Amino acid sequence: MMDINRETYIEAAPERFAAECLRLHKRLDSAVMTYFAEDLRKELGIFRLYCVFLDKEKKAWTVVRTGLPGADARMTSLSKEMFSAGLFEREMGEMFGIKFEESPDTRRLSLHDEVWPKGYYPLRKDFSPDDAARAAPEGDYCFNRVDGEGIFEVPVGPVHAGIIGPGHFRFSAAGEPVINLETRLGFTHRGVEKLFETMDADNAVSFSEKVSGDSAFSYSCAFCRGIESIYGLEVPLRASIIRAIFIELERMYNHANDIGGMAVDVGFGYPNALASTVKEDLLALNRMLTGSRYLKGVNRIGGVNADISGEMKPLLLDSVLRAREIMNELNGILHSSVSFMDRVDGTGILKKKTAADLGVTGLAARASGIRCDLREIFDGQVYGACRFKPAVQEEGDVLARLNVRFDEFEASVGMINKMAEMLDKAGKSGLKAEYIPKAGAAIGSIEAWRGPVIIWVRTDPSGRIERCKITDPSFKNWQGLCFSVLGNIIPDFPLCNKSFDLSYPGNDL
Repeated sequence: MMDINRETYIEAAPERFAAECLRLHKRLDSAVMTYFAEDLRKELGIFRLYCVFLDKEKKAWTVVRTGLPGADARMTSLSKEMFSAGLFEREMGEMFGIKFEESPDTRRLSLHDEVWPKGYYPLRKDFSPDDAARAAPEGDYCFNRVDGEGIFEVPVGPVHAGIIGPGHFRFSAAGEPVINLETRLGFTHRGVEKLFETMDADNAVSFSEKVSGDSAFSYSCAFCRGIESIYGLEVPLRASIIRAIFIELERMYNHANDIGGMAVDVGFGYPNALASTVKEDLLALNRMLTGSRYLKGVNRIGGVNADISGEMKPLLLDSVLRAREIMNELNGILHSSVSFMDRVDGTGILKKKTAADLGVTGLAARASGIRCDLREIFDGQVYGACRFKPAVQEEGDVLARLNVRFDEFEASVGMINKMAEMLDKAGKSGLKAEYIPKAGAAIGSIEAWRGPVIIWVRTDPSGRIERCKITDPSFKNWQGLCFSVLGNIIPDFPLCNKSFDLSYPGNDL
């Protein structure tokens, strides 16, 4: 066993891997946070598997690692005992060809059967796109059908009105109530993890901002943290504070956007207009502070490229206080509207036990009573000084997810004020640290506005990326959405969907 910063790696023989993961799952009371493979057949003749759990008490990641023979990679499925492992196993099956025995679900996720041939695994090092393009596709995707008298199916998508991403939603309903919802995503799968391979780490920072545009700063921050951990870099305090400020600004404008979207989904246009002004004002603030509305180009390995100087600080503080005033007005309008409250109160309930079993994370988990926020666990230097406490609701419905957003918006304003004071004591310099590239592997993470963005990255001695595994909170939270709509009527789905506001590109990596 070895400790790497806040990561503990446990080696397990293949036959003991499932048992060791289950032991940690129970002892740490942690869902599978991420679970992935890397192709080391050329070097060691194996596929190496990593299953990552969160140790909240020790404030560390615990990683169980094993190796499978490259010629016939098989592993006992974890998803029989830990449902939160299921999607990851399906992903490894289609991307690496690893077989998970006794798995309850071995269907593909992103490499659709109607398009992608059998026997081609894109994340293997010897994968050839040309060979795959010449092969015939495998067949049709098998949806889970619900049969019975009076049950009918309503397919929606994958093409939708508006500018949202593509996703197929298949409702099974008995009369009006939904009794099953199955999603099929991956229509915009882009091969992001493959594209990271062989990139120089410095150049990959810019690429990480493009994974999911509404979380550009969070993604680049998580990626930089992974590389900084490998290189052994201590980020200057001033840079850490500035990163935290921008993380909170990104949270604020996305929460404002979602609250407005929830209002417009029930036909309440005025609150959406108010929320839109908040988002636009904060995006304009981002541009004035950094030159980028979505905070691109700010992060760099070892620190940041943008400072918040003395003349910028009043602009920052005035802008967030003005945003809070509008959001307080918006909060009052929504909570005093009988028709709006009738639509959100008790709608789309995701129970705490269900959320925990699925491994739902971030805002959606906290709205169902699960207190887990990486800002509280890993970012004590800045957030601890702000006396940060996660916003938690117990009801798990649309209203709870709305209230968590309002609470987090309010908390972000307060913390930005305290962080601005901390900048005065952090000195005038120290925005970046110097470094020399090294070989290694580490986890970088950040509590983005949807939830934790987790990036595991391995580099070679020159700093080039050998493997990059990305886990967006949407990856598991789509399942939470499917369970939240059960018992509701189909017309309530858009509202439930917006209350989660999950990312298509974050899922379709």
